Amino acid sequence: MSSGRTGESVPIPARAEAVDPRRWWGLVVIALAQLMVVLDATIVNIALPSAQHDLHMSDGNRQWVITAYTLAFGGLLLLGGRVADLVGRKRTFVVGLIGFAAASAFGGAATGPAMLFGARALQGVFAAVLAPSALSLLTTTFTDPRERGKAFGIYGALAGSGSAIGFILGGLLTEYLNWRWCLYVNVPIAILAVIGAFALLHDRPGHGESRLDVPGVLLGCGGLVAVVYGFSEAQPRGWTDPVVLALFAAGIALLALFVWWQGRAPSPLLPLHIVRDRTRAGCFLTMMLAVIGMFGLFLFMTYYLQVILGYSPVRAGLGFLPLTAAIITGSTQIAARLLNRVAPRLLMVPGLLLASVGLMLLTRMTVHSSYATDILPALILLGLGMGLTFMPVFATATAGVAPKDAGVTSATVNTAQQVGGSIGTALLNTIATTSSAAYIAAHLRSPADRAAAVPVGVVHGYTVAIWWAVGVMLLAALVAGLMVTARPAGRGAATKPRVRESVG
Repeated sequence: MSSGRTGESVPIPARAEAVDPRRWWGLVVIALAQLMVVLDATIVNIALPSAQHDLHMSDGNRQWVITAYTLAFGGLLLLGGRVADLVGRKRTFVVGLIGFAAASAFGGAATGPAMLFGARALQGVFAAVLAPSALSLLTTTFTDPRERGKAFGIYGALAGSGSAIGFILGGLLTEYLNWRWCLYVNVPIAILAVIGAFALLHDRPGHGESRLDVPGVLLGCGGLVAVVYGFSEAQPRGWTDPVVLALFAAGIALLALFVWWQGRAPSPLLPLHIVRDRTRAGCFLTMMLAVIGMFGLFLFMTYYLQVILGYSPVRAGLGFLPLTAAIITGSTQIAARLLNRVAPRLLMVPGLLLASVGLMLLTRMTVHSSYATDILPALILLGLGMGLTFMPVFATATAGVAPKDAGVTSATVNTAQQVGGSIGTALLNTIATTSSAAYIAAHLRSPADRAAAVPVGVVHGYTVAIWWAVGVMLLAALVAGLMVTARPAGRGAATKPRVRESVG
């Protein structure tokens, strides 16, 4: 037995089974699936105006194209992760791919708003099965510390840059084909991934002897759905709306009952030892806080580039390309090379500070800012910082976990990411909108002032919200520095009590 970095003792993989010679091709399959899931959270954003016009959606209902996906995805992740542990990760991975492709085709063929909303919800359901299966397959496939660093570098790059890639691809597909291809594009990707999964991926049998924790499913998934839905509704309704407050209250109550029940359930949906570990809990919290700042920025920059600077959808999407390249560079060329030599927090903390500096640069943007001199340097710094953060978060949070808990641990990382995205989009957009309205009201002395005051007020709102994002990033750096105490992967485990787990 050898001890993982976060405390649990796990078997030495080399003694259990031979190393799969095709594991790197398997990584390509896992990466394709992860990219598809992450970019689908944003790929329809740029296409939304076209879809709204074609399907005659109201302004009040159009948000459901986004919310239906995030609600199902974020709310059902814990269930998807535990199902993967029970019935086998490869099996749930393939089912998730097939279901996601079918839902995407259904959405691309939508003839009305309800059909599109339903398809996006189905995408979220199957994404909640697919995402934790992909990460747990990666966790159980790459166990050598050096190879693990490279594999998680690639995975972290896709997880961090997938949203930006979604903007780029969404702009290209919308402008040169039509919005429906933002959904159809998933079908060929999923087909390739299914073929690759059958040919290249291997998995231990599931733990069918365990039972699914039905009360835990109802409490945990119900609580997550209520919280994610509450943040989604906070954007159009306002934070003090009775519906929003009721959703938050119900979500918190259900999650509190969920935690209470998990300490007593015979087969808990989320074994509490997973989140009691200081390093792992620090990774979950760091991920959520980092994504809050990053996702809010995506929303602002999309509107800033198209509405304020007048960019086309394609040009706006390509404006995110340097951010994507910087995330990939930071994750694969820097973090992956250093993770075996330095403690994870020595990558996370500098990365989050670097991202904070990038956000600070964006607080200086105006209606007349130049992309090359004012926006580009900030995106590069932000991307490098997020690359240095995401890779060690994914690798450290899933290190040392027993195979029977790999799926639910992976689901918890994804849940932190998804909830962070929902909070960031709702919270920062509300701050931006409120600040913009206050600025315009203060500077609108006559109707003639409106043409000049409104764009300036909108950008002012963006910069105020970005300052809040800076604060959240700095808080994430503090959490990572204080809570993530794991040693470098190449130097053995952190000095914590060992909890022996057996291979299922």
